[in-house]
Amino acid sequence: MVFSPENILLIGSILLFVSLVVSKTGYRFGVPALLLFLLVGMFFGSDGLGIQFDNPYYAQFIGTIALSIILFSGGMDTKLQEIKPVIREGIILATFGVFLTAIVTGLFIYFVSAYTEQHITLTLIEAFLLASVMASTDSASVFSILRSKDLHLKYNLRPMLELESGSNDPMAYLMTIIFIQMIQTASFGVGGVLVMLLVQLSVGAVCGYLLGRLAVLILNKINIQFESLYPILLLALVFFIFSFTTLLEGNGYLAVYISGVVVGNKRFVHKRNVLTFFDGFAWLCQIIMFLTLGLLVNPHELLGVSVLGLLVGIFLILVARPLSVFLCLLPFRKLRSRAKLFVSWVGLRGAVPIIFATYPLIAEVPNAKNIFNVVFFITILSLIVQGMSVPLVAKFLHLAAKKRKSSNTFGMALPEEMKSSMSEIVMTEAILANGNRLMNLSLPDNTLVVMLKRNEQFIIPTGKTKLLPEDKLLVITDNDEELRHTYNSLGIDEYSMQKNEE
Repeated sequence: MVFSPENILLIGSILLFVSLVVSKTGYRFGVPALLLFLLVGMFFGSDGLGIQFDNPYYAQFIGTIALSIILFSGGMDTKLQEIKPVIREGIILATFGVFLTAIVTGLFIYFVSAYTEQHITLTLIEAFLLASVMASTDSASVFSILRSKDLHLKYNLRPMLELESGSNDPMAYLMTIIFIQMIQTASFGVGGVLVMLLVQLSVGAVCGYLLGRLAVLILNKINIQFESLYPILLLALVFFIFSFTTLLEGNGYLAVYISGVVVGNKRFVHKRNVLTFFDGFAWLCQIIMFLTLGLLVNPHELLGVSVLGLLVGIFLILVARPLSVFLCLLPFRKLRSRAKLFVSWVGLRGAVPIIFATYPLIAEVPNAKNIFNVVFFITILSLIVQGMSVPLVAKFLHLAAKKRKSSNTFGMALPEEMKSSMSEIVMTEAILANGNRLMNLSLPDNTLVVMLKRNEQFIIPTGKTKLLPEDKLLVITDNDEELRHTYNSLGIDEYSMQKNEE
């Protein structure tokens, strides 16, 4: 087939459509959507329907753009008040945890690789390179699985895991580059390594914070006539933050994540529309990235590394990751052992390790193809074993926080500038026990019932409006604390609210 623009658009549209249909079906069985996107790419690839794509440069370029958007979007969805209590744990896991995982796994790979039936012999540096490529948890996988499952966890575990996965790519990237250079030059000074690490992290963090503040200032000060152009403006700023930070020898991935946190926790014009745009665009980037990586691999080659991949994958999941997590979180005695076990289990591998595995391919280091295939094999293993079992493990360890899901029946949201809280309350026999008129409800003075829904009918209520069980009331009050008082006054023990998301 000739890859004309028409054919590329035709194939791309088919891939996207099939991915969405398959993901909808797989969701019912608890299969991670990202795994399905990866498998769709493999099915349409060279060993499947025959689409030939073997260019690691293009795959790396697509992955870099996609990761920038995914990390920025994930940062915007991260609430600063949620990560403050766990920022030390997250940073330690994202730095020392990645380093320890790479070293322990690298030693295991070195000793086991020569003794597999497939005889893939790696030098010590090559073993450390392979381990470094897959040492970090994948932000796309963690964000996707935790949020698509709407998984609420105790002990601030969800923000800790999202902080770790969003900020641990720089360490894995740096170690990957260092070991590639060591293979190519046969030497690399320890002083140079430390300087590179310091520059990458510090420049990335500073640029992310300062440029994030600058992005908010630009959004609020610039006056664009069309509201729909604001997401495009922010998209341009994201690409600028990544590329500018990289030019200064900082880590662009860390910069876009931090800038996303800064932007997401500030007020700016048309924020809700911008957040909606980036949420959908981040999903598109994930689909394209995993489809591309699925097309890049030759599935039949995975059989040649299956034994080594299985051994290393099991070791990484059951030994290396838990060991690094428990050692990193040892000073934090308030965090229970079952919470540390869960953090160990959510060491998901995904697109980031595969993208990092393209660096040895491009550098043409020895055993680069084997390294890429092993990483791909382990990614599939991780998404199947860990990705599919995250909710079950959370329930088994009694870490899943109970939260009554609130619907969005009225489809209304408060403006960003308002600090009021809004929620939907379903009428029950118990609530109406003292009378079935709105005036009979024991509501605080600062709580207002603005609308009532009965079946498919919307009603503006008055004090004399008669209420029935299963009626839904839309209430608004001053803040979250007052909304709690409203629930308590109605005798609702389990507090749940549909708050206007920032």
